[in-house]
Amino acid sequence: MTEELVQAGFIRISDDVVATIAGLAALETPGIAAMSGGISEGLAKRLSGRNAQKGVSVEVGQVEAAIDLRIVVQYGIPIHEVGRRLQDNVRETVENMTGLHVVEVNVKVEGVTFKDEEIEELNRVK
Repeated sequence: MTEELVQAGFIRISDDVVATIAGLAALETPGIAAMSGGISEGLAKRLSGRNAQKGVSVEVGQVEAAIDLRIVVQYGIPIHEVGRRLQDNVRETVENMTGLHVVEVNVKVEGVTFKDEEIEELNRVK
């Protein structure tokens, strides 16, 4: 949780809020098909009862944040370009909305998928 001293008190931004902002920014990035949750994240959510953002892990300090993203990209788009756009978009969005300095945005590509139209066309050809 982050704290910032303001005239009459503190502003605290929870890890879950930063994770939600990062996840939404990630999904808005062209080339990102989905976020990837993984088995361990699903189990942790069930055990803790927390509604964490799928595919997003954050570490939030008093003035800085580090973000880890697990993603699925659309087939046919250069993965390195999608990754860089994703890092830039998430960093800018989180910094603008929270005032935190994002020190790193780590991206793990866990899958590649076709667009829905491409899948339908492949199924028709079969």
